[in-house]
This record gives sequence, structure tokens and C-alpha cells, in this order.
Amino acid sequence: MNTQPAAPNAQPPQAASLKLDDQLCFALYSTSLALNKVYRKLLAGLGLTYPQYLAMMVLWERDQLTVSEIGERLYLDSATLTPLLKRLQAAGLINRTRAREDERQVVIALTEAGRALQEPARAVPMGIFGAAGCAPEQLGSMKAQLESLRGNLMQHL
Repeated sequence: MNTQPAAPNAQPPQAASLKLDDQLCFALYSTSLALNKVYRKLLAGLGLTYPQYLAMMVLWERDQLTVSEIGERLYLDSATLTPLLKRLQAAGLINRTRAREDERQVVIALTEAGRALQEPARAVPMGIFGAAGCAPEQLGSMKAQLESLRGNLMQHL
């Protein structure tokens, strides 16, 4: 994906079109909805929602993070993340404790049950790969393009 800014007089493709099917945002949105439905099926056996799965993946990479550190990784604010983390705690998968150094910060740590869930969760990416019906190279290329697009868009927030 081209990361160079467009020339000042460059017209975006189909600039005048307000047709739904011409919009990048709708292609991303509808694809995201379909992907989330597949995830919902795959995660049902784990007892996780998709956002909870994302939070657990962050913690499986590195345990004992603050809410703000998890939020940075997931592009979520604490108002969105806190209820999700409370539900994970109620399910016995994490513990939430105040940081000793700064009681305003809440540290999230996996429980034994949360760590044990990592092994069965390893089947989820393979389920997504199978549902996508794409070659690994295609998925890798799409992921790189989406990450580049996200980076470009984040510069305009």
C-alpha cells in the first residue's frame, strides 16, 4: 500500500460516488461483521467474546499490564475496556488490583484459569484461516495493507 501522501490535486477514486458498494468504509465494516460472526462461533467454546479474546491475547503475550497498557494495544479507552475486564474477572480469568506505586492504576493479571485457556485458544487462528479461504501470503499481504491503512488514518485523528 502506498504510504506517500496524495498529490494536492489528486482525486480519490470515485470521489463523487455515494454508492454504498463504492465505499472502502463499507467494505471494511461488512468484512469486519462477517469476521466477527466467524469469531463468535469459534470463541463460543472458550466462553469469550471477540473483545475479551483480544484482551486475553494481549495478556498471554505479556501478563500483568495496566488497563491503559492494554487499551493502547487494543486502541480502546478505559471506559470501554473496564467493563470487559470486569466480566473477565467475574469469569475467573483475570485479577484486577491497584498498582502499589500508583493506586490510580489498575494492574491486570491472568489467573491459572486464564493461563490455561491459552492452549485451547490456539485453535482459533486456524479456524479463521480456514474460513478465510485465502493463501497464507494473501492473508499476510492484507494484514500488512490494513496495518498501513490504520497507521495512515491514525495520523489524521
